[in-house]
Amino acid sequence: MAYFWRIRHSHQKDSSGGEISPVQCVGRTPNSGSELVLSEDEKSDNEDKEETELGVMEDQRSIILHLISQLKLGMDLTKVVLPTFILEKRSLLEMYADFMAHPDLLLAITAGATPEERVICFVEYYLTAFHEGRKGALAKKPYNPIIGETFHCSWEVPKDRVKPKRTASRSPASCHEHPMAEDPSKSYKLRFVAEQVSHHPPISCFYCECKEKRLCVNTHVWTKSKFMGMSVGVSMIGEGVLRLLEHGEEYVFTLPSAYARSILTIPWVELGGKVSINCAKTGYSATVIFHTKPFYGGKVHRVTAEVKHNPTNTIVCKAHGEWNGTLEFTYNNGETKVIDTTTLPVYPKKIRPLEKQGPMESRNLWREVTRYLRLGDIDAATEQKRHLEEKQRVEERKRENLRTPWKPKYFIQEGDGWVYFSPLWKAH
Repeated sequence: MAYFWRIRHSHQKDSSGGEISPVQCVGRTPNSGSELVLSEDEKSDNEDKEETELGVMEDQRSIILHLISQLKLGMDLTKVVLPTFILEKRSLLEMYADFMAHPDLLLAITAGATPEERVICFVEYYLTAFHEGRKGALAKKPYNPIIGETFHCSWEVPKDRVKPKRTASRSPASCHEHPMAEDPSKSYKLRFVAEQVSHHPPISCFYCECKEKRLCVNTHVWTKSKFMGMSVGVSMIGEGVLRLLEHGEEYVFTLPSAYARSILTIPWVELGGKVSINCAKTGYSATVIFHTKPFYGGKVHRVTAEVKHNPTNTIVCKAHGEWNGTLEFTYNNGETKVIDTTTLPVYPKKIRPLEKQGPMESRNLWREVTRYLRLGDIDAATEQKRHLEEKQRVEERKRENLRTPWKPKYFIQEGDGWVYFSPLWKAH
């Protein structure tokens, strides 16, 4: 069960004479030509991601009970086929894109005047990044990406909205507001590509960049799930690196685990575990703890964080609150600030329509499963899902017989991690 959740390229020109970012390239591999994703093809995403919160129906409960009867505590669920009615109508690769739902906060990090301000800005962004991945309280499962599956999108962020949060004077904005720049020259472009680079183990990679702000994020995640009785736990193994090229800083971060609770009644999601953020150059680090709800009493969705300057052993910022609610930050000078994640403006993704997507792009690949789920035809959705997964197994057996390893399009394995093949920090 998934989360509820080097080669230099030659610069090319689009039809308007503008340079095409490497993140725009579909089908490009280090050894092949490319098929281009033109930015003018992208349109604001208006898909409704809200999930119907009906809980588990009686006939569905019996299916889950039957499944549970065959599982053992601690059992790895990676290869267990789960019922289609729990699916969320989007791929895990797209869910990772929702970590960027507040791109103004991400881009504001590099505008911080000092290393201290930049690391605090990153922690503020990090703590607000998870709530938009959950639409509604109901726990549903995104599609497990097929090996070779990709997801592309971008965001346009008005330049006047990109300011360090600690010093910004922002007008109140509703979470329903969709801030858009009327003039593209007055906005920053943040591009995103994700790819499933491995099936066993299931490893997803994503990379995003803003050329103008000289900022990029490269992340690889291996999802490992296990059965915990009335819950399912999903560990997010791997790490991400935020690079601020203007400052020569790299922030290495990890991700929390996710838990689907009450799987027989009204399933809900919580995050848990300790994560770290480290910048070796500046000596700043942060520890973030996502607190799971105690068995008796206690609040849900609690998170605490502490930012430290290690050379002087000084705590420069503390934070507490709910990762999907209100967060309060206290700085070492005594100042405080509150961020309400429910009122932060959400920037819609820009994504190409289905007819312009390649066959392995997430929405196009899963379009029939999604269509039948929307119609409520679970049997037809299950059959479409089975067809995709069986095709993946057949192709995997062919590669094994030919002893041909899978070669991803956009990411190259380096040691234990994966790196985008033409990242901003290697560009001319």
